[in-house]
Order: sequence, then structure tokens, then C-alpha cells
Amino acid sequence: MNFFISLGLFLQVAVQMGTHILLGILGGILFEKAGNTNLGTEGMMLLGASIGYYAGIKTGNPVAAVLCAGFAGSLGALIYAFITVSLRGNQVVTGLVLTIFGTGVAGFLGKVLTAQPLPTSVTDVFTHRAIPLLSKIPVIGPMLFDQSPYIYMSVVIAVLLFLYYKYTRWGMNVRSVGENPAAADASGINVSLYKYVHICAGGFLCGLGGAYLSLVFVPRWQENMTAGAGWISIALVIFCTWNPIKAIFAAWAFGALKGLAFKCQNMVIAGHAIAISTQLLDMIPYVATVIVLVIMSLKMKRENQSPASLGNAYFREER
Repeated sequence: MNFFISLGLFLQVAVQMGTHILLGILGGILFEKAGNTNLGTEGMMLLGASIGYYAGIKTGNPVAAVLCAGFAGSLGALIYAFITVSLRGNQVVTGLVLTIFGTGVAGFLGKVLTAQPLPTSVTDVFTHRAIPLLSKIPVIGPMLFDQSPYIYMSVVIAVLLFLYYKYTRWGMNVRSVGENPAAADASGINVSLYKYVHICAGGFLCGLGGAYLSLVFVPRWQENMTAGAGWISIALVIFCTWNPIKAIFAAWAFGALKGLAFKCQNMVIAGHAIAISTQLLDMIPYVATVIVLVIMSLKMKRENQSPASLGNAYFREER
């Protein structure tokens, strides 16, 4: 019984450690399904983390904090969209600049935020909410049904995004934009509008991912609190084959690896304490991600490959 309790608690923490990654992946799916490679996920997450925390301190309103975080990410994405869609700038370079910009803004605000705690009116809303009966199910109960409302929200967003792409006309239109923007344009789809809307929506989700760290998971301000989560999210977009449902499991698996590395810092084997370098353990999730991506690249089926026009700027007069 103690084993199942420990396993349930471990999986509960794994979900918590993967939620910001999930929101980053979902944002990346929105970018790439529209045909844009955006390497600015890290910057947008930091914008969301810092602006959301600042709004939480100033307003004491959790809804305002979350919305401000999302709109901060959208603002960064809007800058990216203007440069890459309207001006047809290089998408890779623009994304890198966006990351640098977000890091700079977060670093600047962080000097003010470090000494200021969040009001309880914000933190209390995001504490665990156990669902009666379901939370008592062994192992999966604590994992799925004893979490913060923020985590429930992230799962709902992933499911809705899956249904959007699979069953709605708008979702199918944006998929066609990512595959062949010239053909989509010829069929009457406003390519630029679809790109702008989905890039900004992706930025909103990245901002929510950053805000999860500063408002829920920590919750206090720490310098560079995303710690490369945006880059991992970009890689896991490929791992989940641009599928929002698979993104849930990819993010939670990464969270489990992070949690496993934490639990292995001090192990006792046959009565002997073994201390493993924390730097070595911190490498495990990232090394595993690289290995999986290499294997998938060798065996990826056609239907699981990236949108055909991913990373290519579209100029209507050239079609």
C-alpha cells in the first residue's frame, strides 16, 4: 500500500512539473500548424511569468494576473508575427531575438519582483482542489484529480485544441495554411489572418505556461525561472507529432523524468547511501529528449511529419 501511495504522489508531482511544458508545447503547435517556426517560446514564457507575477502583486486578482500573463505572451508573438508574416523576415532569427527580448524584460522586472510576495488572494485560488471520490482512486487519483485548477485548465485546453484541429472548419483551414499556403489562398482562405490569429493565440498559451511557474508552482519570483523550458517545449512539439493529446503525455513524461532526477539525488542501496551529482541528474530529462527525437526522426511516418510549408515565408504575388 505504501508503494502505491508513493507512486501516486510521484505522478502527482510529475504532472505539476510538466504543466508549464504542456502549455509551451500547445503554443508551439499553434505556431507550427500555421506554418511558422517560432524559437521565441522561452522569451514569451518569461514575459508571461514576469508580467503575470507583477499583475498579481498589483491587483491581487488571480484572473487579472493570468490574463495579463497571456496577453504579454501574445504581445511578444504579435511582434514576431508582424516581422515574419507582414515583413517576411527570417523566422529563426526573429524567434531568437524574441527570446532575448523576453529574457531582458523579465530580468528588468525581476529586480522589483524578487522581494515582493504574491497576495494570498492569488495563491489561495491556485491551491490543490481535490475532486471528491475520484481523488481517492489509487495512483491515478492524486495524479489526475487532486491538482491545482490551473492544471485542470491546461488539460482542457489541450483537448479543445485537439477537437479544434480535427473537427472544425477553422482548424482544417489553418492546417491547409501550414501545408500549402498558396493553395489555401487560392481557395479563399485569408492566409495572413490565420497566421496572425494562431501565432498570437500560441503566444497567449506560452505566457500562461510562464505564469504557471510564477503564480502556481513556485509561487514567487526567481531569476530565469523557466530554466530552458521553452526550448524543451519546442523539441517536444516534434516528439508529440503536433498532436495536442500526445502533448499531454509528452509533457507529463518530461515532468516525471525531472521528478525522478530529484528523487535520485540521495539513494540508499543495500544500506549504503549513494550521492549522485545534481548536475548529472539534471541532464537526464534533456538527454532522454534528444535520444527520443533522434529515434523518431529515423522512423517518423509521413502523416506524423511537420507541416510542409513550416518555416517558409509566404508572399502572395509569388504563387
